[in-house]
Amino acid sequence: MLELTILHATALTGWRKSSYSGPDNDSCLEVLDGHPAGVPVRDSKDPHGPALVFSSPAWRAFIASVKAMPTV
Repeated sequence: MLELTILHATALTGWRKSSYSGPDNDSCLEVLDGHPAGVPVRDSKDPHGPALVFSSPAWRAFIASVKAMPTV
């Protein structure tokens, strides 16, 4: 499996947070659409830190799994 890390996520622009993120911006993931290598994901608490890039199929599988989880 190919894994890609972007060491300085601020080098990319266009990050977005989930519409489910709270107003205080704690514990959020941010994603970037349209990256040629896949879907970059970063921690909103560390926007200057690294981002992991997931393949599009892996990201879709993750989202499907999260949506299928029962709410507590």
